[in-house]
Amino acid sequence: MSTSIYLDFEQPIETLENKLKQLEAEKKDTPEHHDEIRSVRKQLTDTMREIYSDLSPWQTVEVARHQKRPQSADYLNLVFDEFVELHGDRKFGDDRALRTGFAKLDKHKVMFIGHFKGRDLKERSECYFGCANPEGYRKAIEKMELAEKYNLPVIAFIDTPGAYPGIGAEERGQAMAIADAMFAMSRLKTPIISVVIGEGGSGGALGIGVADRTAMLQHAYYSVISPEGCAGILWKSHEFKAKAAEALKFTSKYLPKFGIVDDVIEEPLGGAHRDHHQMAARLKMYLVKTVNELIAKPTDELVENRYDKFRQMGMFLERELETAEGEPAS
Repeated sequence: MSTSIYLDFEQPIETLENKLKQLEAEKKDTPEHHDEIRSVRKQLTDTMREIYSDLSPWQTVEVARHQKRPQSADYLNLVFDEFVELHGDRKFGDDRALRTGFAKLDKHKVMFIGHFKGRDLKERSECYFGCANPEGYRKAIEKMELAEKYNLPVIAFIDTPGAYPGIGAEERGQAMAIADAMFAMSRLKTPIISVVIGEGGSGGALGIGVADRTAMLQHAYYSVISPEGCAGILWKSHEFKAKAAEALKFTSKYLPKFGIVDDVIEEPLGGAHRDHHQMAARLKMYLVKTVNELIAKPTDELVENRYDKFRQMGMFLERELETAEGEPAS
């Protein structure tokens, strides 16, 4: 089984990085050797910039799922000063795929909600690979209402291929739990910021995605369905996942134009998985700036603007017809 951290389209990057490691290991102290190292470093930077400036939608999905990409657990350590986890939904149990708790962001006390995927097989099995159950969303609702009570901003990190699709989850009201979470967020009288840090798939993402500000990392994706799920429905085969990814237009290239996300946070060259600390610093800067903006707004205005934002979201055929024909579409 291959343990390479390089994706298929990163083969030129892998070649240059291996060459650079070999040159640096030789430790020759000659002008020619130093010049060669500088030349390879420049080639590496140029190659990485060229590849990552023109990723296909499916390649973006691969980056969003990269095994070394920073997850919520990493950002809790790098972005927030402290975290006190809150457990349980008071009805069934404690979902490990969707975790909540008090955190401190710069000078602000906040309520953190985020998907957890896990790193090794044991953690991933415990977290259902980031797919939350109904109790996860019910837990999120309770903790958001607690944040409202104490005037704490809510920060949600989205990173899931979708809500857990098991029979038990359906029996315990998966769809209703997600709908209740979205409804609760739409009325919550405290600032909400949601950030798609990796995968933003289906209702599992939407369940914590109703926010005053919705952002995504540059190489994340945010979609009504995963590309494999879309391919399975439309073409009856996962072999068409790249075609589905292209059709869904779920990357940071398209979503700001559709009004789905408000901001795109640029990743370090080569993706967030290449520099966790730099990515965390950029994310923290965005969060602090946005929290400061939102807490300055009156609560009623905040809720009203949130409602208007989602009512006006998207592009519709009726609008296009009205513009083209000069009169309202029937």
